Amino acid sequence: MVRKRPTDLPGGSESSESQQTGGGRAGAQRPPMQQQPQHPGGYQGGGRGRGSQRGGRGDVGGGISRQQYYGGPPEIQQGRGGHHQQQAGRRGGRGPGTPAGGPSRPPNPELHQATHAPYQTAVTPEAVPYGRPGPSSTMWSRPPALELHQHVQSPHQSDVTIQPVPYGSSTESYSEAGSSSQPPEPTPSEVTGKLQQLVIEPEAAPSEGMQPASSKSMRFPRRPGKGSYGTKCIVKANHFFVELPDKDLHQYDVTITPEVTSRGVNRAVMGQLVRLYRESHLGKRLPAYDGRKSLYTAGPLPFVSKEFKVPLIDEEDGPGNTRQEREFRVAIKLAARADLHHLGMFLQGRQADAPQEALQVLDIVLRELPTSRYCPVGRSFYSPHLGRRPLGEGLESWRGFYQSIRPTQMGLSLNIDMSSTAFIEPLPVIDFVTQLLNKDVSRPLSDADRVKIKKALRGIKVEVTHRGNMRRKYRISGLTSQATRELAFPVDERRTMKSVVEYFRETYGFVIQHTQWPCLQVGNQQKANYLPMEVCKIVEGQRYSKRLNDRQISALLKVTCQRPRDREDDILQTVHHNTYAEDSFANEFGIKISESLTKVEARILPAPWLKYHDSGREKDCLPQVGQWNMMNKKMVNGGKVNSWICINFARNVAENVARNFCHELAQMCVTSGMTFSQEPVIPVTSARPDQVEKVLKATYHEVMTKLQPQGRELDLLIVILPDNNGSLYGDLKRICETDLGIVSQCCLQKHVFRVSRQYVANVALKINVKVGGSNTALVDALNWKIPFVSDKPTIIFGADVTHPHPGEDSSPSIAAVVASMDLQITKYGGLVSAQAHRQELIQDLYKTWEDPVRGTVTGGMIKELLVSFYKATRHKPQRIIFYRDGVSEGQFYQVLLYELDAIRKACASLGPNYHPEVTFVVVQKRHHTRLFANNHNDKHAVDRSGNILPGTVVDSKICHPTEFDFYLCSHAGIQGTSRPAHYHVLWDENNFTADALQSLTNNLCYTYARCTRSVSIVPPAYYAHLAAFRARFYMEQETADGGSMASGAGPAARNTRGPAVNVAVRPLPQLRENVKRVMFYC
Repeated sequence: MVRKRPTDLPGGSESSESQQTGGGRAGAQRPPMQQQPQHPGGYQGGGRGRGSQRGGRGDVGGGISRQQYYGGPPEIQQGRGGHHQQQAGRRGGRGPGTPAGGPSRPPNPELHQATHAPYQTAVTPEAVPYGRPGPSSTMWSRPPALELHQHVQSPHQSDVTIQPVPYGSSTESYSEAGSSSQPPEPTPSEVTGKLQQLVIEPEAAPSEGMQPASSKSMRFPRRPGKGSYGTKCIVKANHFFVELPDKDLHQYDVTITPEVTSRGVNRAVMGQLVRLYRESHLGKRLPAYDGRKSLYTAGPLPFVSKEFKVPLIDEEDGPGNTRQEREFRVAIKLAARADLHHLGMFLQGRQADAPQEALQVLDIVLRELPTSRYCPVGRSFYSPHLGRRPLGEGLESWRGFYQSIRPTQMGLSLNIDMSSTAFIEPLPVIDFVTQLLNKDVSRPLSDADRVKIKKALRGIKVEVTHRGNMRRKYRISGLTSQATRELAFPVDERRTMKSVVEYFRETYGFVIQHTQWPCLQVGNQQKANYLPMEVCKIVEGQRYSKRLNDRQISALLKVTCQRPRDREDDILQTVHHNTYAEDSFANEFGIKISESLTKVEARILPAPWLKYHDSGREKDCLPQVGQWNMMNKKMVNGGKVNSWICINFARNVAENVARNFCHELAQMCVTSGMTFSQEPVIPVTSARPDQVEKVLKATYHEVMTKLQPQGRELDLLIVILPDNNGSLYGDLKRICETDLGIVSQCCLQKHVFRVSRQYVANVALKINVKVGGSNTALVDALNWKIPFVSDKPTIIFGADVTHPHPGEDSSPSIAAVVASMDLQITKYGGLVSAQAHRQELIQDLYKTWEDPVRGTVTGGMIKELLVSFYKATRHKPQRIIFYRDGVSEGQFYQVLLYELDAIRKACASLGPNYHPEVTFVVVQKRHHTRLFANNHNDKHAVDRSGNILPGTVVDSKICHPTEFDFYLCSHAGIQGTSRPAHYHVLWDENNFTADALQSLTNNLCYTYARCTRSVSIVPPAYYAHLAAFRARFYMEQETADGGSMASGAGPAARNTRGPAVNVAVRPLPQLRENVKRVMFYC
C-alpha cells in the first residue's frame, strides 16, 4: 500500500389491471343502516396486502406490477364496533335506537385549548337540508366544547342537539350520457356572495390562542367495541404469544473507554467481560446488552457501580502476522428498575400509555441470540446461509427474518416475518467494477464510468489480499483522478518519486495488471492512501442501502415473492430454528414463546354495489372476489374530450401506427361512455426526445392558435414514449402540468405496437378521470345511505409524504394532500408541496404570511381544498375524515398534534364558528403482520392466489390492547402474500363505530379510478402517494446515473453528502389551476 503525503492530494405504477369476472347481484349483502347487536366476545381477524401497488409512473398504461414493492427502499419485507345502545352512556352522544349516521349528540371536544368560548346551551344549531343550500348553508357551526381529552365524552345533554336532516335524494337519474352527478355550476354572483362569507374573514384572529396541545393532554380514542358486520371466519397471524416474565428487571448504564462507535466492537467487549467475570463478579447473571449504553439483568447485580478491565484481541492481523491486544475499561452503574407491573396493567387496558422501557428490555433480550448468529439490520436479521441470490451489478440478496415484540389484546406477541434485502457481493473489487459497468476491463474508463464507480464504492469496506494472512481492512473514500500507471509518490525526505506500479512490484512482488484504472483512496482525504483495485476484496456482510435500479428491484421481488402457504411454512421453520425454548437469554429472563401461529377471529366484509351509467346494459355491478370488468357498462360520469392531439417520441413507431392506436383509444373511450372526438386537432406529431420542451411548447402554441378563436381549450395530450425513456416522462409531466396547464396520457411504444382491448380499456379509465369524469360510484353514496358520511356534508382527505431515495442526502421531501370534490366521493383534487429533507410533518397544511395590502393572510393546502370543495358542491363540509399515510408508531403523537392543529386553524380561518368534526386515521402499509387462511385447501376461504379473501378485517387479539385500530385486507392477491393495511384512529370527534369505519374504508377501496379491482389501501391515501411521487418530477432533474427520477433541490445542494440541515427548500413550480381540479396524478 502506498501512503500519499498531504501535499500530493489529487483534485418508478400501479398499472391498470386485467378486467375480469363480471358481477351479478346474486347473494348481495348490503351494509346495515342500523348497527347490529354486539355479540359477546367480539370477533378477531384482519389483513392487508397491496395488490399491484408499485409507486411508479402513474399513467404509462398497461402491464401488471408486482404487489410487494411500493415505491420503497431496497429492503423488501417479506375497529370500532358494537351496538351504540351499549355505548351510549360511556360515549355520551347516541340515544337508544338512533340510526348510525344521523345521531343526536352534543358538541365534540375541540383541540384549541388556549381560549374557550362560554358554553351557551340556549343556542341550538339548526341543520340545513343538504340538498337545499339556503342563506344559512354557509353558517354551519357548533359551540366549542370545554373538554379537550378525546377519550372522555361529555354526558348526553338533550337540550343541545343537532337534528339530522337528509341532505340528498335517492332519485338522481343517470340516464343522460355524460351527465354529471354534481349540482349545476354556481353563477359568478352566487360564488362571490358565498365566498364573501366563506373566505373573507379577519385573517389574524385564527392563529391566536391555538397552539397544539401537548401529548400528555391528549389520548388516542379507545376502541368503542368490536365490529360484528360481515361473515365470520378464522385466520392465522404471524404473531407468537409471549408469556410475560415474572422477573425483577434492572437497567445499568455502561461506559466503555476508549470509546468506540462500532456496536460490533462494543458487543465483543461486553461478551468478553461476561465470559471473564460472570461467575466471579456478576452474581452468575447473564445480562442483555443493547450495543450502546444500556445493560439489562433479570435481578440485581451484586454491586451498584463497578469498573472492569477487559482485554480484547484485535480481529485484524498486525505486523508479523500477530494480532494486537487492546485493553478496555468498562464502567457499569445501576440506572433504574424496569417495572413489568405497568406493562401488565397496560396489556389489561388499565393503563393508557405503553411502558416503552419494559418493551425495549424484552426486545433487546430476544435480539441477543440472533445478533450473535446473523447480520442485524434494524429489526431484521440476515445470513447468506438462509439464502442468497445475485441481483446484478455486484449486489446479491440475503434472506432473513424480521422480529419484534408487540403489545396486543392477547398480551405480548412476537411478530416474525420473512425478509430479504440487498448486500454487496464479497467480490474482488475488479470483479465488482466489471459487473457494475458491464464492460471489458481492458477498455479505458469514461467520466461517466468514474462517477458510477465512485458512487458505488464510496463508504464500502475492503480488505487487502497482497499481504498473505495480514488482511487489513479499510473504508473507501474515493478514486484517484489519475490512472494507476501515472501515480507516483515521494519515498524519502528528498522527495524521490516512485511509481505505484514499481512500489508494489519491489515491495510485495505484486505485478499490477490493470494499470489504466484508477486506484482506490482509503482513509480520510487529509491522509489518503492508494490501493490498486486488484489487491482489494470487498468484506462480506455489508448491506447496500442506496437505491436499486429497476432490474435489481425486479430480481429482489422474485426472491421475496412467496405464496402464502410457503411463507407460513418458512415463518414456522424460522421460529423452530431459532429455538427460543433453548435461548439462554430468554431463559435467564423467564421469557417463553409459543411456536404456533395465532388463530384470530376475522370477518369478511361484503363488496359494495357499484353504479354505472343507465345507458349501459349493466347499470350496476357487484364485484366478485375484489374484481369486476367494464363489459356492458358505461362510466357513471363520462368526461368530454373535444380537442386532443398526439405527440410521438418513439422513433420506431411510424405515423400510421400511431394514428391507428389513437383511433382505437378514441373508440374505446366512446364505448366506455365518454364524449371523445375521433380526430385530433392537428395530425400526429413526431419528435425527438431531447427536444421535449421545445416541441411541447411549439405544438401547444400551434394548436391554441386554432382553438382560441373558437373559445375552446386543449382537453388532452396523448404521448407515445420509447420503452426506455430516461428523464423524458418526468420532463413531459413537469412542462404539461406546471407550465402549459394540460393533462396528458403517456403510452409506451410496446403497447402501441400490440394494441390489446384490455389495455386501451384501462387507459380509457385513466383518461376519464383526468378530464373530470368519474368511472363508477358507490350505490350507497348515490342513495345517501353511507353511515357517518351521508347524513351531512363530508369531505375525505388523503395525505402522504414521500422522502428521497437512500443516498440522496439533500433532496427535499414531497408532501401531497388530496380531498374529495363531490358528494359521491369519486373525484379528488390534489395539491403538492416541497419541504425539508426527511421532514414527516406536512408543513404547508396551514400557513400565514404578510401581504403589503391585506396584512396577515392565511392559506395552505387544507384551506385551499376546503374552498375547492365548496365551489364544487356549494356546501361547507361539516365532517372531515383524514386518512394519513406513511406515519410510524413513534411519530403518532407528533403528527397528530401538528397536523390536527393545522386542520383546526385552516377551518377557523374560514369562519370564527366553523368547527367541523374531524376523524384522523393513520394508514400503515410498512408493517410485518401477515394473515393466512386457517385451511389453505379450503377453496371458499382463499382467492386464486391462495391469499385470504378481500374484505377480511381483524380488530381483536393481535390489535392494540385498548386503542381503535384494525387490519383490513381489502384487495385480492395477485402474487406473493397479501399485506393487510393497518388503520389506527388517532382522533375521532365523529364517534365512528367499528362497523361504520371498517365498512366505509373497505367500500372506498372499490372506487379506485385506475383499475377495476379493489386496492389494498384506501384510495385518498393512495392518490396522495401518487401525487407526491409525481411532484418529484417537478424538481430540477438529476443527470447522474441516468435515472428518470428528479432529485436534488439545486446544484449547490446536490453535492452535499450529509443531511442538508440549513439548505433552503426550493418551492415546487405551481400546478396550473385547471390541472389542480382534476385527478392529474392518475
